Order: sequence, then structure tokens, then C-alpha cells
Amino acid sequence: MEIFNHNSNIHFLRIRVFSIAVAVVLMIASVALIATKGLNYGLDFTGGVSLIVDYTQPVQTGDVRDALEKGGLDNVVVQSVGGSREVSIRMQPTKDMLDTKGQVNLDKVASTVMQSLKVARNDASLKSRSSVSAEVGAELKSDGMVAAVFVILGIMAYLWIRFERRFAIAAVLTEIHDTLVTLGILALVQREFDMTVLASVLAVIGYSINDKVVVFDRIRELFRLARKAEPEEILNRSINSTLSRTIITSLFTGITMAALFFFGGPAVHGFAITMLIGILVGTLSSIFVASPILLWLGVSKKDLMPVTRENPELARRP
Repeated sequence: MEIFNHNSNIHFLRIRVFSIAVAVVLMIASVALIATKGLNYGLDFTGGVSLIVDYTQPVQTGDVRDALEKGGLDNVVVQSVGGSREVSIRMQPTKDMLDTKGQVNLDKVASTVMQSLKVARNDASLKSRSSVSAEVGAELKSDGMVAAVFVILGIMAYLWIRFERRFAIAAVLTEIHDTLVTLGILALVQREFDMTVLASVLAVIGYSINDKVVVFDRIRELFRLARKAEPEEILNRSINSTLSRTIITSLFTGITMAALFFFGGPAVHGFAITMLIGILVGTLSSIFVASPILLWLGVSKKDLMPVTRENPELARRP
């Protein structure tokens, strides 16, 4: 199954200066957006109030969310807990829910939430309530950054061992590009950044490197098969021969994420949207960014040929 001819010869590297320039501009713009507008951190990172509510009859999370919105409570995270009769409600307290010292008044929060819920259904009862400090959110943010760094370093080490140093450097540079651009788009649209979005960013890193490894593997294969082909020609042929696979994989993964967005409910919207953004960015970088970086780093046939030890005995033979 191919979208493009396996032997097509689209000269992607002809526009390498333009594609690298666009990639650099997008990275700089993303850093500027993250620094100025910042990410719209959700309750997982900013702290807030968590309540567990029981119902005597099964309830849909969408109905609970609608009841809270009608009561004037927006941006509330509602999730099922242990079945269809228990829900978790997480929210950022409003000014009316704070005491004179600016601390969260759990009684006011619980009272406001339960009043909104009982307008829609009177079989709701409060099971527990608690507050999450911003310090916990700060720790989650730092842990997420450490996780992303370790993933990228692990990818670099793997490619250094499997391929060659230049491939590892090219992969890490494109991974940084993909991650920054994805985060920059999230900062631009101010999409809520919670734990599910963080998980999707880490998934984007893994997905993006998968595309690049396929292209890199083809580059190594063609370098070893070809005798006199120039590096630019080998890189271009590698992109062309894997283009159908790259597009088809991205297309069907994107369809899956779209289905998750439309039918998975609001709880997974952030994950699905972030994955869709990451798939698009990662696919484009696999085609237009990774190989130009390899060419710029000076990859050659010699770098990928197996190293053979010199045999003194053979050298003495006529």
C-alpha cells in the first residue's frame, strides 16, 4: 500500500536552507511564546480543590459538568471514580471561596458545589474533600521536565550505539524542535496543560523518533549498497522511499487521535489534541529537517561502514 511511488525522486533537500530556516524561526517563536504567554497549567500543576461526590443512581460525568457550569463554576475537571455512581471534581477556587487570609475555605467550596449539583439531582452527597497545594504542582512540573530530558538523552544514546554520532545529534536536535514547537502551539492557543497533556508530550517524543529511525535505517542501507552516490542523493532517496510509510503511519495515527477526541470525552481532549499537533510537527520534521541536519553534519558512507581490523598475515601476502 503506497501513496507515493517507491522510486519517486522529489528533491526535498533542494529546499533544505528554507526548511531549516523555518524550523529555527518556529523554535525561536515557540520559546518566545512560552516565555511571554506561558503554558496554561491546569489543576494538576497549580493546585486547587478536590471533592468526591456519591450518587445513589448512575450519573454521567457530562451531566455533572453541565450542572456545575449552570451554577457558575467553569473549568472544572470531572472524572468517574470506581464506577458510575462516584465522581471526582477538581477545580480552582474562586475569590468567594477564600477566607479573609486568602486561604481556601473548604466549607464554602463544598457548599457551592453541592448546591449546584442538587439543583440538577438531589441524590448527590459529599464523600470527601481536600485541597492540593501549589507546591505539589511545582514538583510535578519539575518531574515532567526531568522525564522529558531523560527520554531525549536515552534516545540520543540509543541512536549513537545503533547508528552513529551524527545520527544521534540530528535526532536530538529534531526532537527538541518537535517538543518546543508543540509546546509553543499550546502556549499560543492557551490550551490547558495538565498531566494528560504532559503524557502526550512524552508520547510525541517517542512517536517522532520512530519516524526518524525509519528514515535513518534506510539511509544506512542505501549508503552501504551504493558505490559512488553522493550523500545528498542518498538522503533524498531515503526520504522518498520511506515517504509513503511516513504519511500512512501519521494519517492513521491522526485518525485514531481524532476518534479519541470526538468520542473519548473531555477528559482526553487535551491528550488527543496535543498528539495531533505533535504528529503533524514530527512528520514534517522527519521529512524536511532531520536529513538536512545530517547533511550539514557531514554524514558519509565511511561513517556507516563496518569497521574491520587489519590482519597482518593478510597484509604480508602477495
